[in-house]
Amino acid sequence: MRRSRRFVLSATTAGGELVSLRPLRRGDRAEFIALRTRSADWLRPWDPTVPPGGQPRRDIASDFRGYVRALDAEARSGRGLSLVIVVDGAIVGMVAASGIVEGALRSASIGYWVGHEVAGRGIAPTAVALLADHLMDPHGRALHRIQLEIRLDNAPSLAVAAKLGLREEGVKRAYLHIDGQWRDHRTFAVVAEELGAGGLLERLSHQQHPSRARHTE
Repeated sequence: MRRSRRFVLSATTAGGELVSLRPLRRGDRAEFIALRTRSADWLRPWDPTVPPGGQPRRDIASDFRGYVRALDAEARSGRGLSLVIVVDGAIVGMVAASGIVEGALRSASIGYWVGHEVAGRGIAPTAVALLADHLMDPHGRALHRIQLEIRLDNAPSLAVAAKLGLREEGVKRAYLHIDGQWRDHRTFAVVAEELGAGGLLERLSHQQHPSRARHTE
């Protein structure tokens, strides 16, 4: 499903900050790499790594155009959707749906990261809710299930799952290779029957502050 360069999802946090999601662009190179560099130590404990014998990951700094092309190709194929998180005109992180499956399953996993300077401001849960609601929109992809997999010791991400009221489904043993080792992850999920018409954004607003979402394309 091809996304235009103008595709945007947006909503307001409880603190009044406008959070927007859009595709990564080739012109974002300097800003994106600078953010990742500033936040390297903050993100390292939670970043995926390559297990022994695996194919090396793409060096984003040296092949940023290739990275953008790969994200675009994934979106066109319908297998994934990765969007940068923008606040006050600046890129502050990324949220991504991976493993999108339609047919009888109709599910996806969502992961995200934000820079250390914006952590704790409600930006991450708002971004996750925005993307989840977009994917579960009955007039769009109409996915039935969204899940998050979170390391047992990742307190900030566990707080995101709690704020969104996601249902815990248990622990997956040695589920992902993170920070150099296979790590156990707790799984949190929501299915369409558990949500009202307002989706996760409405659920989040009930716990924080009313927010209105906009979708433009």
